[in-house]
Amino acid sequence: MADTVTRRPPSRTAALVLLCLASFMMILDSQIVILALPSIQDGLGLPPAQVQWVLTANAIAFGGLLLFGGRLADLLGRRRMFMIGVAGFTVTSIISGLAWEGQVLIAARALHGLSSALMVPSALSILMNTFPEGRERNRAIAAWSAVGGVGAVVGLFVGGGLTTVLGWQWVFLVNVPVVLGVLLATPFVLRESRDQRRDRTLDVAGAATITGALVALIYAVVNAPAVGWADVQTLGLLGLAVLLVALFVLAESRSAAPLVPLRMLAMRTVTTGNLLMALVAMIAWGEGVMISLFTQQVLGYSAFESGLASSVMPIVAVAGAYVGQALVNRRGFKVVAAAAAIALGAACLLLARMPVDATFLAHIMVPLAVFGLGLGMGNTTASIVALTGVAEPESGLASGMNAAAFQIGGAIGTAVVTTVAVSVTAGSEAVPDLAEGFQAGFLVLAVVAVITLVSSVILPRRAVSPAPAGGDLEPVEGVPQTT
Repeated sequence: MADTVTRRPPSRTAALVLLCLASFMMILDSQIVILALPSIQDGLGLPPAQVQWVLTANAIAFGGLLLFGGRLADLLGRRRMFMIGVAGFTVTSIISGLAWEGQVLIAARALHGLSSALMVPSALSILMNTFPEGRERNRAIAAWSAVGGVGAVVGLFVGGGLTTVLGWQWVFLVNVPVVLGVLLATPFVLRESRDQRRDRTLDVAGAATITGALVALIYAVVNAPAVGWADVQTLGLLGLAVLLVALFVLAESRSAAPLVPLRMLAMRTVTTGNLLMALVAMIAWGEGVMISLFTQQVLGYSAFESGLASSVMPIVAVAGAYVGQALVNRRGFKVVAAAAAIALGAACLLLARMPVDATFLAHIMVPLAVFGLGLGMGNTTASIVALTGVAEPESGLASGMNAAAFQIGGAIGTAVVTTVAVSVTAGSEAVPDLAEGFQAGFLVLAVVAVITLVSSVILPRRAVSPAPAGGDLEPVEGVPQTT
């Protein structure tokens, strides 16, 4: 058998709760660290250019190693790699909270990204193998996505309070009791599984080239707004990423046990689902940056007030996740993806019209609610599509690809809107000029939403039958399975 069961979980519900709790802590961690950056900068005496590496180091390690982490889960055991990732999350959170200088914190955040790259694809792969494809899995993925929205809301509320009352160290230390509880409960709640069909050898050439390509791409995109898109560094890194991808494809075509079987990349669900995920992430991350800057630099909100106003979006996104999975079961992928793109585009157009004296009730609340609905629907649909029809032995890899698409899309979206806003303002700090720059950023995101709408046409109409564990991975059009 492709799947060796060592322990049955007490219930699928318990497994889902544990996995969602881990996801919640991941999202909470990323959100509260962003809010704590000014205090971290002051507390450790970091220059502005260096403090960004608290985020960048984590993003590069996380995004660059996701495929590698997903494949390790398939080969060495998904529960095992999940536990290693959770343990690393715990240790790096403690080191981050006790960091005595900036370099220690940055190194800890890089290791935190590595831990996350082991934990996230393992968790999503376990979820895939716990719930059969169809309505049950769709509901589980909706819960996974919804918990991310809840984590974002809690982060907006808790991050500012922890930093103000207890100090920036506690945005890291607050994670420790919860993740320790997850770590202790895992052996009793989750079953172990791995790909038994393969020789347990790691495709070193494939792992090195694709990890190098992802690291080069993310580093180039994250730093492009500061150094320029036409700078030698940016162009050189992008060229290196393309070269490494070409070498990766060559290595995979010749490997007896490839990191990424090329037949997976030919699967319609895998390619179109991850494309949809990257586009949705571009819009989501870009909107988060623009609304934060607009409310604080144009409207004069404090960081806490900005977070409070922005919380409308993730709250509605929770509902959007469940609406999305329900509609997928009834209407199929294309319709839901198109509806999500229309909602995201409409919201961005409304936000692009915000005046310099905008008020929350008149100009912000409704667009963010519409955005949240589209985000919840789009994110859930993209995950369901990308993981549909994937055989159990490749589930960890497929989960890593899905998470990587989200990270890469988000990094590109942030870089693009930041570049556009800076270009339009042309260095001016006058409020009307800043507002014009941020409005231009929202318009760019509306264009991305149009691209997303057009791209929804290439999605499969409905779910596909899962590939057999030992057979071909090519999808076969069918109807959603029910359980």
